[in-house]
Amino acid sequence: METEMKIEIISRKTIKPLIPTPQQLRTFRLSLLDQLCPPIYSAFIFFYTSNPNQKGSITSQVLERSCRLQNSLSKTLVHFYPLAGRLKDAASIECNDQGAYFVEAQISCQLVDFLIQPDIELLNRISPITDPKSTQLTSDSILLIQLTAFSCGGIAISVCPSHKIIDGSSLSTFLQSWTATTRGNGEVVLPELLIGGSSFPPRDLPILPKPKVNLLTQKCTTRRFVFDTSKIAILKAKIAIAIGQGPPTNVEIVLALIFKCAMAASMSKSRCSVPSVLSQTVNLRKRMVPPLPENSIGNFLWKFLVFSKDSEIELHELVAKMRKGLIEFCNENANKFKGDEGFQMVSDLLKEQSELMNRMDINIYRCSSLCKFPLYETDFGWGKPIWITNYSRNYNKNLIVLLDTKGGGIEAWVTLEEGEMEIFQHSEELLELASINPSVFVNHGSI
Repeated sequence: METEMKIEIISRKTIKPLIPTPQQLRTFRLSLLDQLCPPIYSAFIFFYTSNPNQKGSITSQVLERSCRLQNSLSKTLVHFYPLAGRLKDAASIECNDQGAYFVEAQISCQLVDFLIQPDIELLNRISPITDPKSTQLTSDSILLIQLTAFSCGGIAISVCPSHKIIDGSSLSTFLQSWTATTRGNGEVVLPELLIGGSSFPPRDLPILPKPKVNLLTQKCTTRRFVFDTSKIAILKAKIAIAIGQGPPTNVEIVLALIFKCAMAASMSKSRCSVPSVLSQTVNLRKRMVPPLPENSIGNFLWKFLVFSKDSEIELHELVAKMRKGLIEFCNENANKFKGDEGFQMVSDLLKEQSELMNRMDINIYRCSSLCKFPLYETDFGWGKPIWITNYSRNYNKNLIVLLDTKGGGIEAWVTLEEGEMEIFQHSEELLELASINPSVFVNHGSI
């Protein structure tokens, strides 16, 4: 497919805030939790169909959409001014209004052909973070965006924020504001920008040894799996009876199944059982007392760990263990991140995690879930997206990324060592619930 689809960059530009950032706001202090995040980009790609009722040529329709996006982005950056700045150091952003980076591109195929079976390499190429020239020109930028036009008039919008300041909740807040501004109707969501730096001030962190294993250098394979909502519901009912508690969430079901099958694949390849750890990300906003506003911008995240020594553990036992781990983290740690006590706890947890990463006798699986965020409500004025994905070729070994599907199921991007993936993707237990890289139209019709 890749050889048939040529991608061409049309323009590269920076979009500056419509109104200059006041002098007193020119230095933005990041939080302690932001400090810990590497300055890497996430790539969220939103696909939209063309409008057959819109007048004018396909070229003029795409140009009109691009102009609207650029104009509304300029207005939105007035309120999200750090996104138009440049990273100064590990603890601050210089809000100098240099602007967000905006790329216009076109691809020589129709959107329907692209989505029948999404091509991983092509997904990378419609994102500005994989274009060498864009990468060279965007050093220290906080926000990169690329609009890619298909020959049918459909478009893909790749939104790539720096993880240094943007987590999943922050992205959702930004998108709600940007889309409302673009449409010209609805309430524009304003961000709470200063909570992180004041509640979790940056500190001098302990110097920790680097992990012995470089996860980026290992030969890994990423696959897309889509879990059907009706099949999840059946399994959920069975597990609820087995654990004798309230029904587990869809995310708990899917993640436990992936973790179990990944452990089994590892054991099958290595011919020995190795203890495993599942690292899950928790949104601290609603778990603190008092809760932080949902529109708080920054990385209000932490990870809790679930240990398993047995790859043959029953699925309901694994779900119960994951739920227990979350409850214990929320009760014991979630509200202790503020002040001196919080800094000491963060330092202790970092040391614990560093020691874990340097152990050669344990497998660590990391999960990031974007489920429950209203990403499919991202409507710029030409309808809701037909598909959203968060794929990146820079995925590390043993990484699991979960998103909602438009049909109510869950899409999982799983990265494993090549030999383990070959075993994992043929797991009968996994394939009872999931399909490997199905058409985007399987669960919600066609364009």
